[in-house]
Amino acid sequence: MSKRILSEIEDNLHNLARLSLSDLQKFKGIGEAKAISIHAALELGARKRTAEAEKRKKITASSDVNELFQEELSALQYEEFHVLLLNQANKILKKQLISKGGISSSIADPKLIFEAALNAKASALILVHNHPSGNLKPSKQDIAITAKLKSAGQVLDLPILDHIIIAETGYYSFADEGIL
Repeated sequence: MSKRILSEIEDNLHNLARLSLSDLQKFKGIGEAKAISIHAALELGARKRTAEAEKRKKITASSDVNELFQEELSALQYEEFHVLLLNQANKILKKQLISKGGISSSIADPKLIFEAALNAKASALILVHNHPSGNLKPSKQDIAITAKLKSAGQVLDLPILDHIIIAETGYYSFADEGIL
């Protein structure tokens, strides 16, 4: 049964993670309980990988951020906006979900972002969101909110170190591209 399902999704676990419970139940032999078990197994795998990446705790490059969020965000069919809160040594204090949005946007409310940073006593922030479309290019809104948050961060002495866009095909770093 697993070989049949994998062949139908082109042996791509990201495609499997994108299937809803009802999509899984369309396969002969998969009922609600098995569909839930498959979803649970995929979630446990994603959490294990994220936990292993967080053991490092220190962020030294955009690839470190991608490693933390790729599994969690790349398979989503809607946008999520997160902030990574860092101490002075760029060690992770906390990963904070700011908002869940629709297919093409999510809200990056500066008040919620800086509230999370202040409550965690963060020294720096990294913004992270996904593009379910797979397009890694930042939108005009992405560029505008990054500039707005960068300005606010300067006033509060909470620098925005990077803004990472995650997609199934990879990631885009504002800092690496010299936009931040």
